Amino acid sequence: MIKEIRPLSGTINASVKVPGSKSITNRALFCAALAKGESIIRNASDSNDTALMINGLNQLGVLVRRTDSGLIVEGTGGKLYAPKFPIPVGNAGTTLRFLLSLASLAQGKTIFEGSERMAERPIDDLVNSLSTLGVKAQVHQSRYIVEGPSLQGGTTKLNAAKSSQFLSSLLMVAPYAERDIIVEVEGTPSSFSYVQMTLAIMHHFGIDIPALSSNIFTIESGKRYTPSSFDVEADASGASYFFAAAAVCGGEVLVEGVKRKFLQGDSGFLNILHQMGCEISEEVNGVSVKRTGELRGIEIDMNSMPDVVPTLAVAALFASTPTRIKNVGHLRHKESDRLQALETELRKLGGAVTVSDDTLEIQPSQLHGGQLDTYDDHRLAMAFALAGLKVSGVKIENPDCVKKSFPKFWSEFEKVYGN
Repeated sequence: MIKEIRPLSGTINASVKVPGSKSITNRALFCAALAKGESIIRNASDSNDTALMINGLNQLGVLVRRTDSGLIVEGTGGKLYAPKFPIPVGNAGTTLRFLLSLASLAQGKTIFEGSERMAERPIDDLVNSLSTLGVKAQVHQSRYIVEGPSLQGGTTKLNAAKSSQFLSSLLMVAPYAERDIIVEVEGTPSSFSYVQMTLAIMHHFGIDIPALSSNIFTIESGKRYTPSSFDVEADASGASYFFAAAAVCGGEVLVEGVKRKFLQGDSGFLNILHQMGCEISEEVNGVSVKRTGELRGIEIDMNSMPDVVPTLAVAALFASTPTRIKNVGHLRHKESDRLQALETELRKLGGAVTVSDDTLEIQPSQLHGGQLDTYDDHRLAMAFALAGLKVSGVKIENPDCVKKSFPKFWSEFEKVYGN
């Protein structure tokens, strides 16, 4: 399937909605699943990734059901059971990495089955760390096997340079180990804002973890999550595409339900647009981005906001000066090799885009239409749509891949055209 984006005539004046954050929803589900009793998660993500997370929890013995008021989670207090059949995880990195640790508490052998791309994505650092804590875990291409209960505890070293999800996964499960756990993080974890998000959600469900430093975490055995009501923030990553649409086309876009200060590190994208020449206003019902002057390029370290790098890269095509995005080497391990994909595909539009090591550079250039491969990567598909608002003839392959995080993206995208 191919979707051609209609160029926008004139500037934007639109109001849109985004779903609940997938990252926050999956962390809240994890904590609620281990609490003993009923929790409710409101404004939960309706993404395919969250559906895989819910299915995995159900297979492990945690009842999760959708109601009009939100997700109802019947937490088991840590008593889990390996299912008879493999748990499908597709290419949902968060789902696999979180459930892999959770399965260390389950009685029996749990098998996860991932996609071909998932088999190429990093997991060994998490598996090795779990193994030093007593967990019996194996990886065979796209099959991941965990035997439990086997989370004994102790001290482990963890390299989280490729994904902060490794550290988040360990931190969330650690209180249910047989003895205390000390996690020594080697080097600098990527996307550390997501670890801070994890700690904040754990706190909401009743567990605090003191950090001896930014690289050493001590987790006491025996602490337990408390059932709770939890409100999921609107998805800052999903909002970035609409904020960027105002930056690219001029005019104004309001995204309902968003705030400037969120748990999500990607809310910092608003500050980036401000530096590029946009006006940011926090309204009663959301945040608006407006551009009336020129859009300027920027030099910035985006290690803490990897999911909005594609958004920034496409917006930068329309800036009057160059943009340099630094410290984003971990983008090579996402749903696609996003650095290589951005260079390859944006060049099809005439973009002067170059990648070197962990840096992405975009120079102003004359653009034209082209057909863009999304590599089955939702973030690329949504970011590429922005280019089509200003350049005629932009076609996007496999547009339905947006369902991974934002199933209603295309219907909301239609709102940028007004009436």
